[in-house]
Amino acid sequence: MSVYPQGFRPRRAQNWVTIGFLYASFYMCRYNFRFAVPGLQDEFGFDINDVSLIFATWSVAYGTGQLVNGLFSDVIGGRKSMLIGAVGTIGINAFFGFSSLVSQFAAFALLALMNGYFQSFGAPGMIKINAAWFRKTERGSFAGIFGGMIQLGQVSISKMAPVLLNGGLVIGSVILAESGDWRSVFRFPPLFTVCAAVAFYFIVKPSPDDAGYPGVIVDEIDNSEGVTTSLRDSLKTILFHPLIWFYAGAYACTGGVRHSLDQLAILYFRDQLGFDMQSNIPFIASATLMAMPFVAFIGSLGSGVVSDKLWKGERGPVAAGLYYLEALTIAGAAILLLNDFVGPGPSGVLVGCLILILISLTVNSTHSLVGAAAPMDIGGKKMAGFASGVIDSFQYYGGAVSFLITGKVLSMTQETSGYLYWYVIMSGFGFLGGTIMLLMLRKKKRLNL
Repeated sequence: MSVYPQGFRPRRAQNWVTIGFLYASFYMCRYNFRFAVPGLQDEFGFDINDVSLIFATWSVAYGTGQLVNGLFSDVIGGRKSMLIGAVGTIGINAFFGFSSLVSQFAAFALLALMNGYFQSFGAPGMIKINAAWFRKTERGSFAGIFGGMIQLGQVSISKMAPVLLNGGLVIGSVILAESGDWRSVFRFPPLFTVCAAVAFYFIVKPSPDDAGYPGVIVDEIDNSEGVTTSLRDSLKTILFHPLIWFYAGAYACTGGVRHSLDQLAILYFRDQLGFDMQSNIPFIASATLMAMPFVAFIGSLGSGVVSDKLWKGERGPVAAGLYYLEALTIAGAAILLLNDFVGPGPSGVLVGCLILILISLTVNSTHSLVGAAAPMDIGGKKMAGFASGVIDSFQYYGGAVSFLITGKVLSMTQETSGYLYWYVIMSGFGFLGGTIMLLMLRKKKRLNL
């Protein structure tokens, strides 16, 4: 591997740190909704099935947006794509936070749909820019690092929301947020997105060529000049790639676990562990919600390094093993809950929180590997946007399916079985993901790819 020219690595770091902070702010404007759920249920009477439908609506909008916006990001470029997403995310969250008109289920579902669509500009744009800045044997590791950076957004909102909901926010004599006011979790996160978007606008360049380092990164897919392509070429190349749909199917299984885990954790704390999650959030709950993205980063980075260094950029074998490990971990959690080791009380709470952390570790180990590194490998600098859109869209379709199933099942079984079937459903998704990866490896071997 050749040595990079002087100044390239610092300039690349400046680029991807800025991108990472912008996308982290997207996470703050995404995971804030889960903290609003107990207040929504108390104020408007939404049940767990209603809440799951809202999350499913967001997931479908985000997934479909990934397909559409991933394709267009290959045409307009990743930089413009991320800026469009930032402006839309800021506007929708502000509307949530300051409008008193939002009170009906249909209105919440519509806003969730719009927020999902605008946020879907972010991931394809981010992955497209990074595909131009990193070699194939670097992408797994840096996808893991990016996974950690963007998880900072989830850590930040997991810290900010309990502060706002538990004690409110008062500066001098001005009350900016009252204790227990769920709307406050939509008012403050967009301010971070504004700051990050301004920095992004002035700092980020779409490729090393645009930053004054032409020819430094040789793209293994298409090394011709530029980072954009036509709609026709992107559609034709990506849709008929022999591996794309295997990755997409497996990533649907990642979404079926990851989004259900992240978004329903608040209700799990309240219903299974007996916490007050509206105005008196316990420290162990907020600590768990901050630990989950931390171990997610460890898992993402570890899987990326292993795939880069031990498997020379091959993602499939590592992902297959991780999916099966995830399925076994969650199945073990179901056995613990079935035997009354999870519930109110010191030991039951500790076990319940540790389970969430372990699931976060295993599911996010495949998150950056399949959702970020694989699209860059398949699409290169010119088509990584649409490759990401196809694969990542299925993560959110899988999430939507998981929400619909979980909402229905828990509404029928929660009184007698608690969250047992939540674990069962997530374990099933993990097993299916591993099986799809094994089928992809067999196909790859047959085609000698």
